[in-house]
Amino acid sequence: MTQPQAVVFDLGKVLVDFDYGIAARRFAARATLPAPAIQDFVERSPTLSRFESGLINNQEFYQEVCRATGYQGTFAEFAMTFAGVFWPIEPMIRWQAGLRARGVPTYVFSNTNDLAISEIRRSFPFFSNFDGYIYSYQHGAMKPAPKIYQALEHLAGCQGPDILYLDDRPENIETGRARGWQVILQETPEKTLNLVRQWWPA
Repeated sequence: MTQPQAVVFDLGKVLVDFDYGIAARRFAARATLPAPAIQDFVERSPTLSRFESGLINNQEFYQEVCRATGYQGTFAEFAMTFAGVFWPIEPMIRWQAGLRARGVPTYVFSNTNDLAISEIRRSFPFFSNFDGYIYSYQHGAMKPAPKIYQALEHLAGCQGPDILYLDDRPENIETGRARGWQVILQETPEKTLNLVRQWWPA
């Protein structure tokens, strides 16, 4: 099997885990909706997708959430609460550091938003140790749209089997596979790390 020349990481559920229920419970203390309804709005309404597609900015997202939930906090309070839902997936972070030590380029490729990225960059030092970053909100497209995969190929300077791509969403993986990328659907860090030993033995 071809040795990948670059490794591309999804962010959520691959490098960091998250739970919007944490934010919803904190929002509920200053909102008219209960926590389950707030979490449902964040995860299932079109608002978050529009935010992560770059169609609305931070302030517009805040205003839409306030209108929908009755949240009464300031924007600064909202931003801290909304983005304070992440924790690191340590085995994957250690593996990425090992790739970096071997000289293998690594990239972050994520459907995400400015509030989340600002908080992750501030809270997790490992996040600065990648060769490049492709974020949906900056490119006006979300995975699995081909446009954002093309942007990653351009950034990395390679394509097809030279790219190894890790993501927890099957539909995102399938678009990478269709472009000839080598892919791993992340179910658990342990399964992923067992699979990558075919290229980089422990």
